[in-house]
Amino acid sequence: MKSALAPGIRLITSFSRDSWYRGFILFLTFLFYTAYHLSRKPISIVKSELHRNCSTVIRPADINITNNATWCDWAPFDQDNYQTLFGVLDNCFLVAYAIGMFFSGIFGERLPLRYYLSFGMLMSGLFTCLFGLGFYWNIHSLGYYAFIQVMNGVMQTTGWPAVVACVGNWFGKGKRGFIMGVWNSHTSVGNILGSLIAGVFVSSEWGMSFIVPGLIIASMGILCFFFLVEKPEDVNCTLPQHHSVQESGEEEPLLQNSSHVDRTINGVISTEPAEIVEENTEAISFCGALSIPGVVEFSLCLLFAKLVSYTFLYWLPLYISNVAHFEAKEAGDMSTLFDVGGILGGIMAGVVSDYTGGRASTCCVMLVAAAPMLFLYNYIGQRSLGTTIGMLLLCGGLVNGPYALITTAVSADLGTHESLRGNSRALSTVTAIIDGTGSIGAALGPLLAGLISPTGWNNVFYMLICADVLACLFLSRLVYKEVLGWCGCTRRVRGFKEI
Repeated sequence: MKSALAPGIRLITSFSRDSWYRGFILFLTFLFYTAYHLSRKPISIVKSELHRNCSTVIRPADINITNNATWCDWAPFDQDNYQTLFGVLDNCFLVAYAIGMFFSGIFGERLPLRYYLSFGMLMSGLFTCLFGLGFYWNIHSLGYYAFIQVMNGVMQTTGWPAVVACVGNWFGKGKRGFIMGVWNSHTSVGNILGSLIAGVFVSSEWGMSFIVPGLIIASMGILCFFFLVEKPEDVNCTLPQHHSVQESGEEEPLLQNSSHVDRTINGVISTEPAEIVEENTEAISFCGALSIPGVVEFSLCLLFAKLVSYTFLYWLPLYISNVAHFEAKEAGDMSTLFDVGGILGGIMAGVVSDYTGGRASTCCVMLVAAAPMLFLYNYIGQRSLGTTIGMLLLCGGLVNGPYALITTAVSADLGTHESLRGNSRALSTVTAIIDGTGSIGAALGPLLAGLISPTGWNNVFYMLICADVLACLFLSRLVYKEVLGWCGCTRRVRGFKEI
């Protein structure tokens, strides 16, 4: 008698070759961008070690001290304007990142993604390690650290347009919000791992808080070089359908295994080859990408949404340390709860936007809810440990949910918009425009926080609340169009309406 297949083998064979490749690419790009964010996080953890409350630190007997108040600080951050200096470092990275992002998409369209990503991760790892080596080389020059931040910011721009373009090459639009919501958790996972890794070394040898993440992202660059597959056709896999199924009012399964579709004609089901839109391989211009409906609105919304998110990314550990009086490691560990909330918020935003078909409305509702939650967190968030945990999770979900949705599903929807007539190479440029505009906000947020925080943390939170409100206003036209679509006034396409 023929023996039955083992359950594990049956599970493996139940998925097609295309499904395995798509799952592999999704997992691989998840690892890559986790490493990108992992290498960005250490500076926010190390800030509270570079400038400490030296009165609470036990002074070694063999150290000759000239200033009792700053003897344990790392020059040049031992000065009274240390918050401004931290803001300078943040903005050296973020301004370089914002400017470089607009050019990164252009290069990403014209260069092989595998080489582009590998180079970016290797160089980013190098500059991250060089920042940490400043501890062992006893470097106290602000110029050195600022230069490293600028170069690292430029190298980090290679990541986002390339990974989104790669995922967009492999996946169609069916349930894109949910899948990309789960996939986009790499941002928060990277922040969490970066915080935990940096926290291990921050109180002893803070240089290792940078060197270890630098080695991790460099190793991911090597992995990318050997294993990334840019397009399905490179390994003879089925191409995803971006438009033809939508226009017939049907959804395309995310892991499409067949190049045929079933059609019912006079009660008889027939199988016919799916209509493939002829792909236009010409790279899209910057102005052409801006003319795609929704690109400008979502870009400006992301500017303010990312302003809020990155202010928390760079300043939350220091805020917790100052207000709740936690040690550097404890504050870093506590700040990871904001990113845990961000994972849940990103997935929830993707699920809701898939179900409703309203990307803009989903973002707007979450941003409206985030504003009062930020106000409450500032006033009651530190009253007890339970309150702190709950408020961090809630604020993280509401702040990072819209940010995650816009940078993933929305960018991919716009980059494969039917007006592009199958031009898959436009995805990298559209993604770079949206994320590049958002990165301007990412640069402004930490800068404003550094300038405003000496006047009190309350004023920082008022600034964040104002940014949330502005983000909502820029989506108002798209939300109005989506509401009209739900009322049957316009034809609805997944995530967007005819404008």
